[in-house]
Amino acid sequence: MTPPVLITMGDPAGIGPELCLRALREPAVQAICRPLVVGSAALARRVASAAGLPPPETVIPIADWLAGSASPVTGAWLDTGLPLGARTIEPGRVQAAAGHEAFRSIRAAVDPVIRGRAVALVTAPINKAALHLADIPYPGHTEMLANMTGAWRHAMMLASDQMIVSLVTIHLGLADVPGRLTIEGILDTIRLTADALRRLGKSDPRLTVCGLNPHAGESGLFGTEETRLILPAIAQARQDGLTILGPLPPDTAFVPDIRAQTDAYIVMYHDQGLIPFKMLAFESGVNITLGLPIVRTSPDHGTAFDIAWKNKASTSSFFESIRWAVRLAGTSGSWEQP
Repeated sequence: MTPPVLITMGDPAGIGPELCLRALREPAVQAICRPLVVGSAALARRVASAAGLPPPETVIPIADWLAGSASPVTGAWLDTGLPLGARTIEPGRVQAAAGHEAFRSIRAAVDPVIRGRAVALVTAPINKAALHLADIPYPGHTEMLANMTGAWRHAMMLASDQMIVSLVTIHLGLADVPGRLTIEGILDTIRLTADALRRLGKSDPRLTVCGLNPHAGESGLFGTEETRLILPAIAQARQDGLTILGPLPPDTAFVPDIRAQTDAYIVMYHDQGLIPFKMLAFESGVNITLGLPIVRTSPDHGTAFDIAWKNKASTSSFFESIRWAVRLAGTSGSWEQP
């Protein structure tokens, strides 16, 4: 039996529900897992009707699935119901009700994955402004899932067949980055990345660490973060037995020769890593949260409100997210109910 993977529908005003509907009927997805979408089935039917897609074929109340009275052998939509406030959700608009629904599906999905009812969690895109309107106290998935799972350390990794990049800091203003860098934070990101690569079959992962400043600080002329923070973290990681190159100047770290000898990059801030990553893997990138007690992946794109409910969204990154989730779970296409 293929392993079950829980998929949250994301912000229902965006392209998430459409991507989930298409995943349920995609042969390539069905070949590697049983996709179980968590969210409102009534909203899914509205999206299907607007987008010209088939509605969910198998709908199961999530309470029945959690109680063990329903165990689909293929994909299914696990229905969370439809609160009164969600009945008027409109496509392509930031709204509090959509933020609430996105959060409800995530909250309903996390505990079953922790308890082993599924091997991984794949999350469709959410909208930070909608979460804010809904008074949800998290800036995004990473922080939300870390809190829900009790993870004391975490990091964001962007993965594709072309490049893997892990971020020491995530959603910060550029001026705030130097003050948030610590030896411990850099070392945690290095270690979490190495652990993930081992799960992907790299017994001796090769890591390249980028400096923060031009020319990696030029021995302190252009900044001291390299000597004070990055080099000590690298030294400790090497004592752990890890193979590490760096800190390299960011403007040369991503040239083909360096990429050829690198399994993953460790970068200091968001755009330092995501610019080269998206140049190579804009359609296929996957967001992976490291440090959680569960496997969690997500497509590397947003809610795309401009094309929501129109059956125009590319499924490439979303289907890649499911593939990487199964790879990280290490189930090899087979699974037994615990």
